[in-house]
Amino acid sequence: MMKVFCFAIFAASLNLLLGFAGLLSFGHAAFFGAGAYVSAHVMKEWGFTPELGLLSGVICATALGYVFGSLAIRRQGIYFAMITLALAQVVYFLATQVPFTNGEDGIQGVPRGHFLGLIDLSISTNMYYFALVVFALAFLMIKRIVSSPFGQVMKSIRENEPRAISLGYDVNKYKLIAFTLSAGLAGLGGGLKSLVLQLASLSDVFWHTSGEAVLMTILGGIGTLWGPVAGAAIIINLQNYLANLGGWSTIATGAIFVICVMAFRRGIVGEIAHRLKIKL
Repeated sequence: MMKVFCFAIFAASLNLLLGFAGLLSFGHAAFFGAGAYVSAHVMKEWGFTPELGLLSGVICATALGYVFGSLAIRRQGIYFAMITLALAQVVYFLATQVPFTNGEDGIQGVPRGHFLGLIDLSISTNMYYFALVVFALAFLMIKRIVSSPFGQVMKSIRENEPRAISLGYDVNKYKLIAFTLSAGLAGLGGGLKSLVLQLASLSDVFWHTSGEAVLMTILGGIGTLWGPVAGAAIIINLQNYLANLGGWSTIATGAIFVICVMAFRRGIVGEIAHRLKIKL
């Protein structure tokens, strides 16, 4: 469940960009991995407390998101997606070269420490509730962003960008803010993951991780609040329970995804919300 919380934040951050701003990023693993590496490094090497470690990861991912967003938003559609993928591959290359990441070994044995100097997170129960609270705060933040006037402008850009421009909105400015916020939240998910699993590795910045986030969002339901959470829960649990099948696990997972896509065109949560006429 703690791993689900981490990837739910990650998928929800991508959904903020894809589902509400209409921007498909194939490079979100760069921010997830940056948050994981920075948080792990400052907690292990500098002795930062968990809250400061997560904050460091979020700040780094947010800054990286601002830089990448400034470059990527100049293009649209598939060109935007390819630029984000290319920039993420640069981050992956750097992660294999810079000394503090330890290359293929990653940063292992990350200490969980004491939250606020009081709560020992090395105890699994305490760590679980800490991860739950972080997830809840991130979810509420996303909900607030989407429900705000800023969120309504994002939706208008997604639906009809020329019209938003004609109404006087600085579209690139809104896209950049959305991209930066999404990157910061992805960094939070990565930092929490390094704390939960006590590990930051190259897989965190690999393009496959970006693909998993996209898959979680699509499977759960693009443009829904609970969709990425459901998608993350399904995929993480499939990985755990089908691991014993060896090579067949990939085939079984693919078959389940095909069935879900055929049966739930709007995603699982999206289809449920549509049929029950409620907003999820």
